[in-house]
Amino acid sequence: MSDETPTFSYYRGTKQPSFATRTELEAAKLFDYHRIAWEYEPRTFILEQDERGNIVEAFTPDFFLPDLDLFVEVTEMKQSLVTAKNRKVRRLREMYPDVRIKLFYRKDFVRMAHKYDL
Repeated sequence: MSDETPTFSYYRGTKQPSFATRTELEAAKLFDYHRIAWEYEPRTFILEQDERGNIVEAFTPDFFLPDLDLFVEVTEMKQSLVTAKNRKVRRLREMYPDVRIKLFYRKDFVRMAHKYDL
């Protein structure tokens, strides 16, 4: 992403986040605005392995909110991305039932950003 990443007060990662989309940046701003501690892409979950144990499919949620014990995935409005993300979130829930994850769409963050003048 070309925009410069702002300084965040509630970011709990060890290196500067490099957001893949504007929606991820807006989500990070929203978490910071509400003083919610967050990490960016801290864990990858294996969703499928072949017979030799090679990883065939994995999923790295965009955010982890440690105080809420919640992973958050944000997605753009493109239907092809939404379908793939929904499938991966469902698969993660099946394979890791103790992991809490929520999928948000770009429109959700745009609405909140406008509400809070971000």
